[in-house]
Amino acid sequence: MSEAYVLVVEDEPSIAEVVSLYLRRARYNVQVVFDGRAALELIERRMPDLIILDLMLPKLDGYEITRLVRAQGDVPIIMLTSRRSETDRIAGLEMGADDYVVKPFSPQELVSRVRAVLRRARGSAPGVEERPLEFGAMRIDPQTRLVDIHGDEIQLTVKEFDLLWLLARHPRQVFTRQQLLEKVWGLSDYIDPSTVTVHIRRLREKVEADPSNPAHIQTLWGVGYKFEP
Repeated sequence: MSEAYVLVVEDEPSIAEVVSLYLRRARYNVQVVFDGRAALELIERRMPDLIILDLMLPKLDGYEITRLVRAQGDVPIIMLTSRRSETDRIAGLEMGADDYVVKPFSPQELVSRVRAVLRRARGSAPGVEERPLEFGAMRIDPQTRLVDIHGDEIQLTVKEFDLLWLLARHPRQVFTRQQLLEKVWGLSDYIDPSTVTVHIRRLREKVEADPSNPAHIQTLWGVGYKFEP
């Protein structure tokens, strides 16, 4: 099996069975649990490489699990839910999810998303020739995937770092949301473009002195985003 360990947290046995079957066929090491507290117990013993997480769970819901996991690290999280509204999707992304899949879904599509998220999380580390970038008080180190401002380390998720690194490596180049989905998420046909908007907002809140008037991560209305050095 692949070294990647995927934790599936889903209270509907039929869905959990299908998801685990397709993931195992794709050679992932899969563990399935049916409620939130059981998930946290497993996570405390061993942090997965990726979590597929239903939102509506007994004992502890997916939002709370995401909050607790994000307090410990940046393991990728794909939310799996029957909630279809944009408000629900944005709420999940704001909590720190990397992707959001609405039921009913294609198991093969889910496996594709898992591959894309893990590829970004594991394989997006830059080559040895890429050096840290500095913009005033901000320092971005691609080897350690750390960002610090005035010497203070800023905690970013995998996708937040990838997004910042892409923009910072191409200062003043404007990227559309579609281009950012393709380059950072890798599956633009499947992912809601609001994902980019939410991640840009979260990134500004972490790295900008005034998120409402950003100095670095700027919006060109009707076009996209750019990094101003």
